[in-house]
Amino acid sequence: MRKAWLAACALSAVALARAAPIDDLVIAAELNDGRAVLGLLLKGVDPNQADGRGRKALFVAVREDSLRALDSLLAAPQTQVNEANAQGETPLMIAAIRGSLPAAQALVKRGAAVNRAGWTPLHYACAGPDNGVAAFLIAQGAEIDARSENGTTPLMMAARYGNSDLVPLLLKAGAEPRAANEQELTAADFAARGGRDLMARELRRVIEERQRAADAAKASGADK
Repeated sequence: MRKAWLAACALSAVALARAAPIDDLVIAAELNDGRAVLGLLLKGVDPNQADGRGRKALFVAVREDSLRALDSLLAAPQTQVNEANAQGETPLMIAAIRGSLPAAQALVKRGAAVNRAGWTPLHYACAGPDNGVAAFLIAQGAEIDARSENGTTPLMMAARYGNSDLVPLLLKAGAEPRAANEQELTAADFAARGGRDLMARELRRVIEERQRAADAAKASGADK
């Protein structure tokens, strides 16, 4: 019985020893210790592996705005920048919702996808503090009217949750204010539900204006 117990302890110790390097990598990312991150990567630690708490170094670095650690992680060719977490979010989406422009820029430079099916980084940027992330993503080719699984667009997110300057930015970039989601809600409805009455009125004005222009163009085409 004692031998079996000792054997089990020995196996547990080996398992912990093997798990320690990735735990150290995630902690180094959390503490923004770029040198320690680089050292562990050079020792062969897999940056895509989860630690004992299920956390991955790249997500932790982005979430904590640990830019030095992020640079070290992105310098490793094996780091997977488009791998999603359990919630279906990519590192770029996390950077977007946190309004971390430097992190977003570094990720895109490394190959992070600006567009994806369902919720996109632009949706996330429009729901957070932004800090220029939305404009950057649009400049990088983000789909302006991307639809989530329930039909929500970035403009709808901006109307309810984002900074007040995001709605004009998206409209200027060509966002469609008349679009509705699965619940038949437009960006104006999102603004109204968020208590943003002035924005809701302005969006309704833009919707009416664009609809009149569309009707006029249709009528003009029919006359030819």
